[in-house]
Amino acid sequence: MVKRSNEQTLGEIIKEVIKAHGLEDKITRVRVSEAWYKVMGKFIAGKTASISFQNNTLFVKLDSPALCNELSYAKEKIIKSINKELGKNEVKKIVIR
Repeated sequence: MVKRSNEQTLGEIIKEVIKAHGLEDKITRVRVSEAWYKVMGKFIAGKTASISFQNNTLFVKLDSPALCNELSYAKEKIIKSINKELGKNEVKKIVIR
């Protein structure tokens, strides 16, 4: 089947709607947050008090100072794992507190 020039796939239409309504950043923030919980697992997810993503920086607040200290040594590995889960390099920096 040949696609006519005025026809679009559903995926193309969805991308246009997302862009037209300025939803790209919001969707990225949700995807990064979901990736954090998936990559870090149930235990760390349970210790995560809040998470936000802004300007390619992931901000994570944890309930455990000891866990904050432990994860601060694994920042690069966490960034790589989250970006792998996302399928692109969205997270450049992580701040754990």
